[in-house]
Amino acid sequence: MSPVLSVRNLSKNFGGIKAVQDVNFDVAKGEFLALIGPNGAGKTTCFNMLNGYLKPNSGGSVQLNGKELLGTPPRKIWRMGVGRTFQITETFLSMTVLENIQMALISHHRRVFDMFSRATRLYVDEAMALLDLVSMSEHAERACSELAYGDLKRLELAIALAHEPALLLMDEPTAGMAPSERIALMALTADIVQREGVSVVFTEHDMDVVFAHSHRILVLNRGELIAEGTGDEIRANPTVQEVYLGGGTLFEDKKEAANA
Repeated sequence: MSPVLSVRNLSKNFGGIKAVQDVNFDVAKGEFLALIGPNGAGKTTCFNMLNGYLKPNSGGSVQLNGKELLGTPPRKIWRMGVGRTFQITETFLSMTVLENIQMALISHHRRVFDMFSRATRLYVDEAMALLDLVSMSEHAERACSELAYGDLKRLELAIALAHEPALLLMDEPTAGMAPSERIALMALTADIVQREGVSVVFTEHDMDVVFAHSHRILVLNRGELIAEGTGDEIRANPTVQEVYLGGGTLFEDKKEAANA
């Protein structure tokens, strides 16, 4: 089966700094792929090239279902089926939860400039179905400004799914959340991946989250892809251990703690 996302020879320099160097990887349909690495490893730069916010220096290829994305504006890439969530949630705080989803659906269905329909009457059932998907239907009529941060993160996930993406990019989706909220959000996302067949690439600093839910892990260091594999393979990789703790046993310790 052809990959949903195929990345080849992706590189980005900022002056003399090599932020991303010749990165190659594929993402399968329905795969939950983690992209990890120390601060400054190049994770966000890589993300920003995948959805068109940054242009690579030269050459390279990023293909979604066989269609080239490099050189395509971000909005068109979004239309082609690449969604994204951010470290800081982006919602309309003065609107209700339901209205936020409706706005996403109105945009998805290209009815932003429809002058003859009241926005609040459009796609109500579809919006409620998305809220059910992320266990937020009971908050439908609440203003987003009243929501707890974890609920805002779930709402942002529903907004991203409103565009029916083939690929969802999640940049540190659990940033700023309490440990229990992190586990719940990523368990929910993993369930949606399995049920809906959406492919996900996410960056994350919480290794408990990474090892608990990802199907496969890529490790960046100083812009280079230094390892890839399953959670067990990454835990046992001496190069990864050296990068994170100078040869320590962080991953093994976390695995033992999680199983305790």
